[in-house]
Amino acid sequence: MGGVESEEGADIRLPACRSSMGNEEEDEPLITARQMKAARVLLGWDQSHLAQEAGLSLPTIQRMEASEGNVRGNVDSLVKVVAALECGGVELIAEGAASPAGGRGVRLRG
Repeated sequence: MGGVESEEGADIRLPACRSSMGNEEEDEPLITARQMKAARVLLGWDQSHLAQEAGLSLPTIQRMEASEGNVRGNVDSLVKVVAALECGGVELIAEGAASPAGGRGVRLRG
């Protein structure tokens, strides 16, 4: 099971359904605002449902999706959102990475 280091240096463990997407480069974002919104819409979830699944408030989800580029927010909230989306069935694919699951998907070309 993978982990993400919080700002305080604590290793945050993710649920078992967490895929292999991660920060291989230190400055690579875990998820972009566009990725977050697209994943949510692909699951048929509104912002309120994502907030409930992630255990966060609706305003937090709204702020995260309103970010330009990389999602802004604290590491714990970001990890919860990524875990909720992946537990919902979305595979988040890092830029330039292959999709090992081989299922149907959508990728934004740069």
